[in-house]
Amino acid sequence: MKYKIIVINGPNLNLLGEREKEKYGNVLLKEIEADCIKYAKKNDINLAFKQSNVEGELVDLIQDSRDKYSGLIINAAGYTHTSVSIRDALMILKIPIVELHITNIYNREEFRHKSLISKTATGIICGFGVGGYIMALEAMRKILIK
Repeated sequence: MKYKIIVINGPNLNLLGEREKEKYGNVLLKEIEADCIKYAKKNDINLAFKQSNVEGELVDLIQDSRDKYSGLIINAAGYTHTSVSIRDALMILKIPIVELHITNIYNREEFRHKSLISKTATGIICGFGVGGYIMALEAMRKILIK
């Protein structure tokens, strides 16, 4: 069975590999995407990988996913802590959601400890670096197999 999963990335993740390397490392988002596509091909997953710095575009991607995908993985980045609109869009979905963060948001600045989207998520992966993307795909695959 071919699963359709979308991975949505929020603001500033397009600059991975150049920004705050001590927190996010040297890996580029396009390298993460290539690794995810390789994993997807090996595991019978049809994968879409998207990124936007614009809140409304992220809301559109989430809304459009409701009839197109069997699962959604989201790294909302800074919008995790601020966007009621993204939270509300996620609440509409009837598919599994995995919330993903490269860093451990609970081990950072106080304002990052509050996620507005966690209550919409089936599960949360944070603090495992860019390897969290493959962990999220594996978790989603296991959720969908059930």
